[in-house]
Amino acid sequence: MAGKPKVAMCWLGACGGCDEAVVDLNEVILQVADAVDFVLWPVALDFKYKHIESMKDGEINLSIVSGSVRNSEQEEIAHLLRKKSQLVLSFGTCACFGGTAGLANFRTKEDILNWVYRDAPTVVNPERHIPQTKTWIGEKELTLPEFYDHVFTLDQIIPVDYYLPGCPPPPDLIANAVNAVVKGDLPPKGSALAPRQALCDVCVRNKTKPYRMEIDKIRRVHEVEADPDTCFLAKGILCLGLATRAGCGETCIRTNMPCRGCFGPVEGVEDAGAKYLSAVASLLKVERDEDIKPIVDSIVDPAGCFYRFTQPSSILGKKKAEKVKEG
Repeated sequence: MAGKPKVAMCWLGACGGCDEAVVDLNEVILQVADAVDFVLWPVALDFKYKHIESMKDGEINLSIVSGSVRNSEQEEIAHLLRKKSQLVLSFGTCACFGGTAGLANFRTKEDILNWVYRDAPTVVNPERHIPQTKTWIGEKELTLPEFYDHVFTLDQIIPVDYYLPGCPPPPDLIANAVNAVVKGDLPPKGSALAPRQALCDVCVRNKTKPYRMEIDKIRRVHEVEADPDTCFLAKGILCLGLATRAGCGETCIRTNMPCRGCFGPVEGVEDAGAKYLSAVASLLKVERDEDIKPIVDSIVDPAGCFYRFTQPSSILGKKKAEKVKEG
């Protein structure tokens, strides 16, 4: 690769935590900055989109894009970066799977706007106005991006070359991904730049997991005294590490909290929520059909639990996305 590779970083529908994770590389970020030429990074550098528009198609070696897509401006930026880039990395859980913002797909666009601008108890809006894409103030027209009916993953909007999940991705995987691009040592396109095995396989508590697991009641963390060394599932606490991709560094586990599934499903699984449901169901201790309902009812917010990070990329989410695109 002649000269430094050109790299663009941009967040779309995201909290900015993925960009902060890059900053968390600490002194390693200096090595990264020395190895690449950043041409866009709104959180840290004063480049504008017009600079990207002026570049040749494919001039950027790698665009690292975080966040889901929920409005027209975000879609426009995604298409721009795809056009100008040789490679696009879907960076972080929101870009890869939709993230927590994807839970909004369980509500309609109208429900969301009405609650935020009209019905929430803290709202003071007697005229009950909601934002419009075009508004005239005197003789000046003001515009806002269109708020879509659906939260999309990045690869539902543009072709993506590689994926790096995580909420946010950990510094070691970020550094490995950038180094792979610099050295030209990349796996086949479509790969996730993260371990293939399940978190459960590498969990520090794995040795305390019973050979035969049977759960007679689902418990929440605050309902039991969680032993910092014992498998959460053995205590009846839902932990999604048994079907979640490893690579996070067991951050939640090490702070005595169960895995919530932010790294998405293991290799080859299309619907993370369905896989979690199947895995948990196989552990339930039931002898009669009527034993199932009380256990299932003890799961608070099943959709939010099993699809916390992955609703847009699920089978149902994809079907809805297709219908939205078809109009």
